[in-house]
Amino acid sequence: MVYLETGSRDPYYNLAAEEVLLFSMDPQETYLMLWQNDRTIVVGKYQNTAEELNQAYVDARGIRVARRLSGGGAVYHDLGNLNYTIVSPSREGAVAFDFQRFAQPVVAALARLGVSAQFNGRNDLVVGGKKISGCAQYAGRGRLLHHGCILLNSDLGALAQALRVKEAKIQSKGVKSVSSRVTTVSENAPQPVTVEGFRAALLAELFPQGVPAPYRFSPAEAALVEKLRREKYATWEWNYGYYGDYQMRREKKFPAGLVTVDLDAAGARIQRIRLSGDFWGEGELEQLEAAMVGLPLDGSLKAALERLEVSRYIHGLTAAQLAELLVY
Repeated sequence: MVYLETGSRDPYYNLAAEEVLLFSMDPQETYLMLWQNDRTIVVGKYQNTAEELNQAYVDARGIRVARRLSGGGAVYHDLGNLNYTIVSPSREGAVAFDFQRFAQPVVAALARLGVSAQFNGRNDLVVGGKKISGCAQYAGRGRLLHHGCILLNSDLGALAQALRVKEAKIQSKGVKSVSSRVTTVSENAPQPVTVEGFRAALLAELFPQGVPAPYRFSPAEAALVEKLRREKYATWEWNYGYYGDYQMRREKKFPAGLVTVDLDAAGARIQRIRLSGDFWGEGELEQLEAAMVGLPLDGSLKAALERLEVSRYIHGLTAAQLAELLVY
């Protein structure tokens, strides 16, 4: 097994590094990558980003949003987490998405630290019925990627806020996250567990004969990681637009009056929108609706709406308020 650490806290770089290990390295080798992200929401490949995060909270705190290659639910990363990735050849005849096999070294490492964790039968590790780790997998081209996030000293308050979606009627084909009770490793250990302490315990389990020197990407491999980061993992199209087809209905009472919105989105951009309510305005509302088609449904919407003179069509309503209704 080849061991490496990216040394980066950039989620887009780390996810790109995973893909390079999966598809661009020795197909017969097994790789272990340990990594951390600064504050980030990572959504599963098949999820609708708009349904998974509290956009206002994310924008206000500079939390990044990233989409991974594997399926499953949305997770929150910060520097109180340690993430691990194992990339290996697919074993002929092996059970598809066999999470328990990869979870065993993590369970054993936690036991070294006095924490009794159990695999819950699907894809989580739990302590006392509360989740401390979720994992996901991707299989393709004869290779298998397994990765997981260990909640060591994570900010559970930020986790709860970042993944708290505004109540709305949204109809989507995206796979939605399942709410779980969560805790941290440190809260269930005899003494606080640091990232460094858990890293050492996990490496001792995986390399009982001695931990090898970490592998470093060659210049060509590092350039490929940067290219994937730039052209895929750091793009709006991948993180928001890849799986953003849905219908939504929201309404809210503003000083300008009750405003109701019905819209269809594709690629996380407005495809059709209808505004209604008991407000007043000048001009034809259809002109505003037509001008909004194609706008992105993310934190950049407010700036786009400011160019459309929203208050002219809905007297007293600001661009920020309309953006709040649509996104926040």
